[in-house]
Amino acid sequence: MLFSLRIQVLGLVGTNGIGKSTALKVLAGKLKPNLGKYDAPPDWPSILQYFRGSELQNYFTKILEDNLKAVVKPQYVDQIPRAAKGTVESLLTRKADRGNREQVQRDMELDGLLQRQIEQLSGGELQRFAIAMCCVQKADVYMFDEPSSYLDVKQRLRAAALIRDMIAATTYVIVVEHDLAVLDYLSDFICCLYGVPGVYGVVTLPSGVREGINMFLDGFIRTENMRFRDDRLSFKVSEQLDEVIKRTGNFKYPAMTKNLGTFKLSVEAGDFSDSEIIVMLGENGTGKTTMIR
Repeated sequence: MLFSLRIQVLGLVGTNGIGKSTALKVLAGKLKPNLGKYDAPPDWPSILQYFRGSELQNYFTKILEDNLKAVVKPQYVDQIPRAAKGTVESLLTRKADRGNREQVQRDMELDGLLQRQIEQLSGGELQRFAIAMCCVQKADVYMFDEPSSYLDVKQRLRAAALIRDMIAATTYVIVVEHDLAVLDYLSDFICCLYGVPGVYGVVTLPSGVREGINMFLDGFIRTENMRFRDDRLSFKVSEQLDEVIKRTGNFKYPAMTKNLGTFKLSVEAGDFSDSEIIVMLGENGTGKTTMIR
């Protein structure tokens, strides 16, 4: 059912270790499905026979005959320097065959990094490079494994818009994502994965974005009347927030400035309380970590 949808983005959501990345590897032809036969994995003819009559039979046949190309943005972008050497520009130029390299470079804010060696890139820069590397290639299937990791809010939205640009009548686009806001923005349909991390995972049928996200949060599949998590995930603001703040400690910090080379951080005086969570929101490189230090 993962491949019943074209001209749309299919989002996959689920806890860590439940099989999302494994599913992408299987669909990319990098991992052969064992059909649950761990001790005696079947050969490809048996696998194709198992999926006979379904779209997956045709899909795997095309993969085996090299008539279908799948590109995958890996989950662990920090491992890219081990597999690729060269500058950002040389690697993108080598793979680019869609005629959109310059536009993708601008969208992913890579123009200032073109002469940088891959091993010199930070986590966020590697993430943007990896997304761009997928988007400049001609392929039938585009898969993005956690594309928002290391990116700030602005960069996440830019990446999401670029991924949606990959939609075409002859292509599939699949995204694994934990950020529910990005998943909501990106996806047209959602599959939830549930099970026991590191043991087994089950993929639900595709559902609408709102229904799919609510299904994941509720831990309950209404169409099957089945609960896969004991407790629902809820985000509620305490109705007694003011009373809680009065009972907790209050800490103040003075106005300050910090110069790091050509970068200057200016902080206005403020305060915070314990027993509460404060979110520092801003683009990468604007001084959030410097302020904490």
